[in-house]
Amino acid sequence: MTQPLSSSDLPVVRLKPKADARSIRFGAPWVYAADLVTDRRTKALDAGSLAVLEDTNRTPMGVVGVTPESQIIARMLDRDPTAKIDQAWFASRLQAALDHRTRLFAEPFYRLIHAEADGLPGVIIDRFGQTAVVQPNAAWADARLDALCAALVDVTGVECVIKSASGRARKLEGLDDVSAVVHGTAPDAPIPVQMNGATYLADVMGGQKTGLFYDQRPNHAFAASLSKGARVLDVFSHVGGFGLAALAHGATHVTCVDGAQPALDLAEAGAKTMGKGAAMSTRKGDAFDVLEALGAEGAQFDVVICDPPAFAPNKQALDRGLRAYERVAKLAAPLVADGGYLGLCSCSHAADIQKFARSNHRGIGRAGRRAQHVHTGFAGPDHPLMPQLSESGYLKAMFYRLVP
Repeated sequence: MTQPLSSSDLPVVRLKPKADARSIRFGAPWVYAADLVTDRRTKALDAGSLAVLEDTNRTPMGVVGVTPESQIIARMLDRDPTAKIDQAWFASRLQAALDHRTRLFAEPFYRLIHAEADGLPGVIIDRFGQTAVVQPNAAWADARLDALCAALVDVTGVECVIKSASGRARKLEGLDDVSAVVHGTAPDAPIPVQMNGATYLADVMGGQKTGLFYDQRPNHAFAASLSKGARVLDVFSHVGGFGLAALAHGATHVTCVDGAQPALDLAEAGAKTMGKGAAMSTRKGDAFDVLEALGAEGAQFDVVICDPPAFAPNKQALDRGLRAYERVAKLAAPLVADGGYLGLCSCSHAADIQKFARSNHRGIGRAGRRAQHVHTGFAGPDHPLMPQLSESGYLKAMFYRLVP
């Protein structure tokens, strides 16, 4: 286990004269490589090292985790430059996060740590009852995973902790892609999760990211409120996020579309667990191809929801991503019966809500449909937004009623 360092042991990294020290002092959690003096000593630091960040006047600003080869070269961990980043420090952050979640949810199924917003930059922790799945997506956290996990077990009492190493964020930090059980014994079957009256099955070892997406919980609920007596199409469904919620609230039939057969198998298993197996069907394939095929078939649904992956994960991909969102809207709109509802989602932080909305509106218009915007949703309160970090507010869900 990496030993914690006292402030007197820590190296110093310093902002360049033209860096915006005020934004960091007022809460911005990231220091970009262009804003830090990268002399030989800084470049020689191991990825995940701790350091004291100073401004150009050599005034300490706090303790940071440093990844010399990353564009986000330093992440603010504690604004007390004397802070000791050890198990007790992790425990205090975890306890504060747990206090918030236990006020929100009666059962321990939620996102426990939402990275910077919960004071643990680059760290995601989703809780599934007595199992927690940790994504240490920043080098400083990966290097201290033992202390983090020990604190997690102590604070929450979970019996199993799994390290999930999937996703592009770890690659950007130069980290491995090896997932593993780091405490206890992994569950031998998918974990049942109750949300919005539906039963989801989370594959915490082999599923996508942590196994289930808690962030859409309130948007699942809104879509479900539209679904009584409805024919529902859930595109990019994963394990049946919107579809199972719709079934739980009286949908007559749900069709789930996804490119991954294991995810569709879990969606079907969830429907059977709810006694709704006969009311669900699935179609495996590229979502764009399936949408085109359904259009050619003349298929019609009362509620259509499209929840794609991040088409614009960064600014470089923004234009291409916005065109993809427009295409989704264009292909999905003709499938909605008159008076029905279309839900369009984006988890791309680079595509703000105005840009995303414009893509939706162009796509719906190109499909020759007329729409009323009836609701906008965001991530649930277990995914708090850090005001100084727009990336933490990534999720948008816009719902439209399509009228003659």
